[in-house]
Amino acid sequence: MSNGTYHLQPITSASGPSAKGMFIPDIALNRPPPKEPVAIAEMAEFFGVTHRTLHFYEEKGLISAQRIGLMRVYGRNEVARMALINVCREVGMPVSVIQDLFDTLSNATSKSEANLILEEALLARRRELAANLSTVHRQLQQLNALLEHEDAAPGRIGTEQRGPDLDDMETRCLQLMAEGYTSIRIARTLELKADEVVALEVNIAGKLGAQNRFQAVAKAVLLGMVAN
Repeated sequence: MSNGTYHLQPITSASGPSAKGMFIPDIALNRPPPKEPVAIAEMAEFFGVTHRTLHFYEEKGLISAQRIGLMRVYGRNEVARMALINVCREVGMPVSVIQDLFDTLSNATSKSEANLILEEALLARRRELAANLSTVHRQLQQLNALLEHEDAAPGRIGTEQRGPDLDDMETRCLQLMAEGYTSIRIARTLELKADEVVALEVNIAGKLGAQNRFQAVAKAVLLGMVAN
């Protein structure tokens, strides 16, 4: 779009304006964003969505648009908000959860606080996905047991525990690891020293045949060892 003077007119959505100032977490973009004002076609192409999707986010109060004559356009702030929405949608966050996230971000007093808020939301989503994966895997194990052992005794199908034996402290530590806790948070929660937690995580990884804590969690989920 050519440079010059633009007469912007706000577009009012049913959910109210979303362009109130707030700190947006740092989101890495794969390429430089288009120069503002950004036409709706440019916005849709840049984020790989449809015009209807952008209208939907406007209706939900997540972004807002303005007009230059008959052309619907977006500013830099809306590009940043849309980048955040895309990140959340790519990990499967429902729109209602994204709305709650934006409400929380509106109270952030700094960029660093906004980054922490987003990190906490992503950790919560990871815990949810890990729990869902654990449930799906246990259900698959149950189905396999039913299909492979049709003559098994009633009430004993698929009840065998798989995976290495962990003691109570290792089991608690593994559950917290799966919930996204850092080693420092695990130490506080279990009232252990930092080096004791490191030793626990090393033991857990060793029993699972994993190279690090992330592989250990992944293998534990696949084995159905992590509680829902």
